[in-house]
Amino acid sequence: MMLFDIFDPKAAPRPVGIDLGTTNSLIAWVNDGHPETVTDCDNEALVPSAVSYDERGNVIVGRAALRRAPLYPRETIVSVKRFMGRGASDPETRRLGPWEFVEPKTDDEAKVVRFRVHERIVTPVEVSAEILRALKRNAEDRLQRVGGVVITVPAYFDDAQRQATRDAGRLAGLEVLRLINEPTAAALAYGLDKKQDGLFAVYDLGGGTFDVTLLVLDQGVFQVRATGGDSALGGDDMDRALAARLLEAMGVGDTGWSPEVVRLALDAARSVKHGLTDREAVEIELPKVAGGEVVVTVTRDELDALVRPIVERTGVVCRRALKDAGVTAAQLDGVILVGGSTRVPFVRRYVAELFGREPLADIDPDQVVALGAAVQADLLAGEGAKQDVLLLDVLPLSLGIETMGGVVEKVLARNTTIPAGARQVFTTYADQQTGFELHVVQGERELAADCRSLARFTLKGIPPMPAGLARLEVTFRVDADGLLQVSAKETTTGVEQAVVVKPSYGLDDAQVEQMLLDALDHGEEDLSARRLVESKVEAERVVRATAQALAVDADLLEGDERAAIDAALAAVRAAVDGSNASRVRSAMEALDHATHPWAGRRMNRAVSRAIEGRRLGEVEGAVASAQGVEAHLEAHGHHGDPQ
Repeated sequence: MMLFDIFDPKAAPRPVGIDLGTTNSLIAWVNDGHPETVTDCDNEALVPSAVSYDERGNVIVGRAALRRAPLYPRETIVSVKRFMGRGASDPETRRLGPWEFVEPKTDDEAKVVRFRVHERIVTPVEVSAEILRALKRNAEDRLQRVGGVVITVPAYFDDAQRQATRDAGRLAGLEVLRLINEPTAAALAYGLDKKQDGLFAVYDLGGGTFDVTLLVLDQGVFQVRATGGDSALGGDDMDRALAARLLEAMGVGDTGWSPEVVRLALDAARSVKHGLTDREAVEIELPKVAGGEVVVTVTRDELDALVRPIVERTGVVCRRALKDAGVTAAQLDGVILVGGSTRVPFVRRYVAELFGREPLADIDPDQVVALGAAVQADLLAGEGAKQDVLLLDVLPLSLGIETMGGVVEKVLARNTTIPAGARQVFTTYADQQTGFELHVVQGERELAADCRSLARFTLKGIPPMPAGLARLEVTFRVDADGLLQVSAKETTTGVEQAVVVKPSYGLDDAQVEQMLLDALDHGEEDLSARRLVESKVEAERVVRATAQALAVDADLLEGDERAAIDAALAAVRAAVDGSNASRVRSAMEALDHATHPWAGRRMNRAVSRAIEGRRLGEVEGAVASAQGVEAHLEAHGHHGDPQ
């Protein structure tokens, strides 16, 4: 019997939580009191945080974008989270990667990273908005209407990075209710699921960022005691370290790394890293620069040695957070693992040694952040049954004002519970001074030059007075998202000015609003174009795979199968040249039908070769491998892939 989902078109929009990750992103909602992730048509919850731009200006997101990466490395942007809120001169933009960065010509351009793809220039905010749009579409397929959204950010994201994330949500057409720190979201999901109180450390190592948060769970109150981290540390760094080793084996020198070679090495490194999660050694075949191929064997011990310096950097942060909270590792009731990079065996061993206990990972570390964000969205929207839950988060970095000599006077210290406000009084340095120039900074260093500049503004109109008589009252207010508002008032005259600290990273309000209007005006047109592009991308991949298979196993064809396959291939190619997505899908289905019997014979040949002259144990292994081939064929049969 077939079951149908029935939707009420007048039903209220559903609040959702989004984990906008470096490697993968997820969207979740609360269903009958329990958070769950939204899956796509392939029943996958994880959406790769990859965006590819083709030469016709179309945008491809997710797994389809990842498939384009080896052929179009410059035009396929991954790990964009590491570039959010960063300037063009930031060292992060100069690390190993295949992209082309636009060199800034002005000071304003230097405040933001820009990628050049074909003739187009895009910012990290725009790339992230495409990922968020894809997540929103997945949720609308399930929920019909998406309401307010809670988006998670690393606890150590500064004001610029948080504002960039919020604007990416706005650009994607989302109503962003709140930004919530990822470790706090994970603790929320864990605490409500396990109903366990106590003092916990959340160790969050993702693809591009690391956070550690110490918080107390007490009868529905989640109070953060201390937080720390590094917004440029994660699994990507492990991949880069291993990729450098693979490039050396390929005979690639220190110069002349083409985008294609870099993309190949990074993808191979990630594949090896994943393989070593449950194996002691992994072999991978790579092309050599001088011609031919080389088989590289990487052992788990070698990977451990490569990632050790990276993982040990997290230990420094963890020890500092323990000190800030005034507790020892022995006083913790548990350590919660979050982030895909915590699956690396060395990471888990290191965490166990660092905290003196086995960490908790019984909730999927890839999903726990999104689940917690969904719970928070449900509560903020007034939908949740657990209205007694209270989140008390903290500032990750101190906020202050630059004073004479470039020294920073901290107004709000790090680990202050938010929302928060504070006020300090300053005075003039010189006689007859008629104005104050205020420079707002964020960081822990004593000199403004060593901290992150957030904003500058001037308070004018103060009557001339001797030095030290004027009184400038500066007020900082930080909202629940961790975003800052600053006001300044000269108390003797009442002259006042306020500024919402919104760092510049390439998009101002007018640009964001215009992009939103453009998205609304061309919504249906863009959706149709997206479906056509995705169909063409998949069709081109299947055509290449079929041609490769024909070159290897054409002798297995029977009767007029070759003619039927050639005709089906020609039909697919013709459909790809057109502009009808339905025609492309129909042509692919016809190709699938034409290649199906031949694909079965190819599988049988693979099995026969695998078991020939083997012992029983070896045969069992070969049979298991063949079953994997069959499963792969089934999974790709819809696309006519004859692998």
